[in-house]
Amino acid sequence: MQKSDAEIEAAMASDPDWAGIEPIDWTKAEVVTPPKKQAISIRLDEDLIGFFKAEGPGYQSRINAVLRAYMKERRAR
Repeated sequence: MQKSDAEIEAAMASDPDWAGIEPIDWTKAEVVTPPKKQAISIRLDEDLIGFFKAEGPGYQSRINAVLRAYMKERRAR
């Protein structure tokens, strides 16, 4: 059963966790497109791959995030 917007608004209004929270102004929001991905072949140490894979699904995205953080740090110098 889907609730209407009015029902959702009423539920939020009666929820103490939502008390005092101002509505979000999305008028200046911008759409940000993530960079395109490129498939490559790279050799990494087995323990490194094992570490990221042990964290669960999405290990390639986590490796990408670590490399991006490193890149941003280096560029900031």
